[in-house]
Amino acid sequence: MAKIQILDDTLASQVAAGEVVERPASVVKELVENSLDAGATHITVEIQRGGTALIRVTDDACGMSREDALLSLERHATSKLKSSEQLESINTLGFRGEAVPSIASVARFRMSTREKGEIAGTEIQVDGGSLRDVRDAGVPEGTSIEVKQIFFNVPARRKFLRAETTEFAHVEHQLRLHALAAPEVRFTLIKDGRTVFDLPAADDWRVRISSLAGLDVAQVLIKIPYSEGPGLSVQGYLLPAEFARKGKRQQFVFLNGRPIEDSAIARALRDGFKGGIIDGVNPAAWLWLEMDPTLVDVNVHPAKKEVRFRRPFDVRNLIAEAVESALTVDDHQSTPLSLAAIPDSPLVDWTSNEEATRTLDDFVPISVKTESSPEFSAPAEGADFPHQAEQQENLLTPEGKEIIEQPDFRVIGPLHERYIVLEGEGGVVLLDPVAARERIVYEDLLSAAEGGRVSSQGLLVPVLLELDAVDADVVLRHSEHFSEAGMQVDSFGGSTVQVSSLPAFLEVSDIRGFLLELVDELIETVGSKKGKAMAFDSFAAGVAKRVGRLEPCEINHAEGLLSAMFACDLPYCTPDGSPTLIHISLNELDRKFGK
Repeated sequence: MAKIQILDDTLASQVAAGEVVERPASVVKELVENSLDAGATHITVEIQRGGTALIRVTDDACGMSREDALLSLERHATSKLKSSEQLESINTLGFRGEAVPSIASVARFRMSTREKGEIAGTEIQVDGGSLRDVRDAGVPEGTSIEVKQIFFNVPARRKFLRAETTEFAHVEHQLRLHALAAPEVRFTLIKDGRTVFDLPAADDWRVRISSLAGLDVAQVLIKIPYSEGPGLSVQGYLLPAEFARKGKRQQFVFLNGRPIEDSAIARALRDGFKGGIIDGVNPAAWLWLEMDPTLVDVNVHPAKKEVRFRRPFDVRNLIAEAVESALTVDDHQSTPLSLAAIPDSPLVDWTSNEEATRTLDDFVPISVKTESSPEFSAPAEGADFPHQAEQQENLLTPEGKEIIEQPDFRVIGPLHERYIVLEGEGGVVLLDPVAARERIVYEDLLSAAEGGRVSSQGLLVPVLLELDAVDADVVLRHSEHFSEAGMQVDSFGGSTVQVSSLPAFLEVSDIRGFLLELVDELIETVGSKKGKAMAFDSFAAGVAKRVGRLEPCEINHAEGLLSAMFACDLPYCTPDGSPTLIHISLNELDRKFGK
């Protein structure tokens, strides 16, 4: 018997579904794209149990005849591509003809459709790739597709689905992207019988941005005027530099109506600010590009998230110049800010690049090492102090904990507003006040958590954070960590999170900015742990890092800072092992001077 065999149609469709259908959000993406290609003016998406029980996408587009409806269930059947030459100039969102049969092969599938002007429509039922029923039906014009019990016949795939809240967050994120890409279409999202949003059609992009990101954002938008290059045009909106955030979750790029992700465009946005934003953060932007289809290849990624430009430098230069021009004529002048000073934007972090439809596992990891971690390291070389071992010996608390006695330092003064210079017993010592405060806050949080709760103070006006649906899900799943750290975090409806209290020790003028940095740290840390639950000590390290950045480099703070630091169990390093103090001995200085 031959070893090589041709797969039957059902198995081939299930294999293809591995590329097309990753999770319920993938189903929503494919079906909504088909609706848009068919000319829909109103698309309704209904979800039950995060999409694992039901996904229903209904449109008022052109509909299909019975013949076309049956053909749409065949692999590689499409109305969008007639010849290989058309691959050079694709104008539709979908074109491969694999989405519908692949979805039908891994779910209980029902399609109801009626062409405009026809008296009767068609209803087709498919279970796991097997056709069950075809009949006439009285249905509205357009198409409605129901997908129930996704992966019911592929249990190995179903077990990799996340919690219902997480899956729905990805669905909501995907639909928001399409709503931004096509503001002329009305979008309605219904979750478990409750309307999450109903966005009316708009002829002004600012209306759709305002509906999704909030009125506060719409009021500070900087318009990127229509700019044109060879076979390419761009227009859109920016937010001022102070709205820059970690990652690129606040950048939304659409090419010929398709949400895309491209690193060159992200670099072009930064280049346009001409150094107006610091390293490590990225500007917020909404860009709509129109390009000659022959100048871009959209067929380079199974999910069509990435594209390949034939002239990438033209794209990058045009966007950078358009951004620079917009900032030049706008009243909002960009100035570099410290990370600690970055304030909140009520903007939603929906991704349209990497991060566009990435899972949480794909976020860039931030390494947070703790004393319990095998990666934890002792203070860096040069951070040792004379007679340190002798000073520690026989100094114990009643509980048997070792005390590290504070060395005898004389405060000399600040150095470039970054370090504090101290005179030590055998040389000069540099104190990093940011690192010192980080160590203090970290141990205070762990100690308070062990004893119950961190002392908190209620806010007169709770802070509302408009987040991406995926990010909001991460925050709420870790609300217990916030509570243990003295921060009360609750859902405020949709993807809005309410913070009603902060730790009593925290003194920060920009509460919203502090919280958004902490949210960014949380999301990146969860991503680095591949979706596993994050321990409180890692969360505490993230809080401590944010608070540490607020510590001023002032001589009148030095004595109190040193006393608090040496009351810690491990005063000589931060939670991730960076030194708080660096000692340069007199012998080393003598060698430097040739003595």
